[in-house]
Amino acid sequence: MSDNQEHIYQTNIALFQQANVPYQEWQHDPILDFETDRRISTELGITAAPTKSLFMKLKGGGHCLLLTHRDSRLDSKLVKSLVGKRVSICSNDEMVEAIGCEPGAVCPFGLPEAITMLIDPVLYSFDEIMYTPGKPTATFAFASAQLDALLSLLPNPQIQLPAVTEV
Repeated sequence: MSDNQEHIYQTNIALFQQANVPYQEWQHDPILDFETDRRISTELGITAAPTKSLFMKLKGGGHCLLLTHRDSRLDSKLVKSLVGKRVSICSNDEMVEAIGCEPGAVCPFGLPEAITMLIDPVLYSFDEIMYTPGKPTATFAFASAQLDALLSLLPNPQIQLPAVTEV
């Protein structure tokens, strides 16, 4: 594990403590893809909804991160309408350089301040959500109702995606 991954991990623990938000933690084999995530979640009995953190670059410079459910798809036109620039998924090398996370284990918390966070409201529809806190060998889960308490402590610009209504 890199020093940066350990720093991200410790930053996440500190965020939960500062927000006074209870969380669960599991240690396990590295999770770097959705199939391994499903298998380990089943083996460990994790029932929280899995999240996905898509790290993107903005045309003309800068980055943003979309925090959403694992099975959600990127609507790049919607994201462009919210951030005002076209977006594309970063290369693994660019992402590692920008935020220090390993591909497949992007952490949504503890990002550099200039990175805009896009929050998908679908996450609030689950009782609990889980994510990788920097180390691919760890998973944190917490009540989705506490997401705003964590987000409120972050210095990053934040944009809530509009809620999608089913017809």
